[in-house]
Amino acid sequence: MRTQLYIDGQWLDGTGTLEVIDPSDGSVIANVATSSDEQNLAALEAADRVAADWAKTAPRYRAEILRKAFEIMTSEADYIAELISKENGKALPDAKGEVAYAAEFFRWFSEETVRTPGDFRLSPSGDKRILVTHQPIGVSLLITPWNFPAGMATRKIGPAVAAGCTMILKPAGETPLTALHIVDIMERAGLPKGVLNVILPAQTGPAISKLMHDSRLKNLSFTGSTAVGKILLREAADQVIRCSLELGGNAPFVVLDDANIEEAVKGLMLAKMRNGGAACTAANRIYVARSIGDKFIAEFAKAMAALTMGTGRESGITLGASVSMKERNKIAELVDGATSRGAKVHLGAKTPDGAGAFYPATIIEVKKDDEILANEVFGPVAPVVLFDTDEEALALANDTEYGLISYVYSEDLKRGIRFAEAMESGMVAINRGMISDPAAPFGGVKQSGLGREGGFDGIHEFLQTKYIGVEI
Repeated sequence: MRTQLYIDGQWLDGTGTLEVIDPSDGSVIANVATSSDEQNLAALEAADRVAADWAKTAPRYRAEILRKAFEIMTSEADYIAELISKENGKALPDAKGEVAYAAEFFRWFSEETVRTPGDFRLSPSGDKRILVTHQPIGVSLLITPWNFPAGMATRKIGPAVAAGCTMILKPAGETPLTALHIVDIMERAGLPKGVLNVILPAQTGPAISKLMHDSRLKNLSFTGSTAVGKILLREAADQVIRCSLELGGNAPFVVLDDANIEEAVKGLMLAKMRNGGAACTAANRIYVARSIGDKFIAEFAKAMAALTMGTGRESGITLGASVSMKERNKIAELVDGATSRGAKVHLGAKTPDGAGAFYPATIIEVKKDDEILANEVFGPVAPVVLFDTDEEALALANDTEYGLISYVYSEDLKRGIRFAEAMESGMVAINRGMISDPAAPFGGVKQSGLGREGGFDGIHEFLQTKYIGVEI
């Protein structure tokens, strides 16, 4: 288990340590090194020093490193899943799913490394040739959240390596062990020293601000809350740092009156309960046609009640702990607030006694203007609202500042597509509970972020376009 910083190809002790807690029982898993301002600067210096040489490496060379990292990660999948479950709290099936998903970013971008097309053509006036190429943008700061410590790291490291950028990775303080193991994998896969560096500042805000105001930093890739994303966007303005921001979500899940209820419940279980609900793609607002409301809620309650809550690594557990007691208590407060306002409880809604950051699978039926619907509930809580018309459902679905992903269920494909096109989000799932895929562009609109990760677009977040006019 790696617990040190990784700077310029060396594993180093920090100037302090941070306890990594198992949220299922409150025990200390490890003490991880925290970095000083001097060490953060050393990471930037290392990344900047090797940036030009790394940018010149052959695409095939970079591709083979990523392919090797994919193979190592796949071979160590069980260990990594255990590590994720320990520090994050999620159930082992979710952790194993994350590892498989995370490894695929290395494989996908190993293939994309050699496929970044340019352009060569005659200008309309006929006076020159237009040559368009893509070059690495330069030193990139990667900031990842705690909910998918493997998936969010590889989704940024993969395209950065593919593009030929050097990096500084700042993982979440709650879940640094997984990120450190992935960096160890990159080292074993042959990534040259200085290309990838890991810091964990004791005071995150001031440390990141200092890096963002250094002219050597060219690019930011951040996944996290909209509130923090706005701060970083303001910080980036001073040096005009390019930003890719994957921010918060408050996804609507709309079940139209012609939906297949059984399939819709299956999809909702994925959309809501994957990762215990701690996902920016989680269905947070469930809108169900009133004519099928009672039947749908009954079937949904059966599926939710079948989940087994407990320590994520134990056999048969399908709902683990939240990442911390603080996060669990936030979930409980939101539910308690809704029930105090008259929400109807169909399942759960009671904070368990005893140790561990646990909260049960919960279904509450609320009014369409209830306060809980304005919040991104990062947990196993499903607020349900009944609606009467498609127009009402669409208006409710779009009534949010967020626009990451939306879900809609209908047996009429034409109706479903028409509904999906009117939804204000960067991604829409029709009759599916999960559409995240390394081969597809992931990202949102409105206050859910800027840019795209994954797919053909992902590598371009680390490339800049250059136009060369050639005399003929």
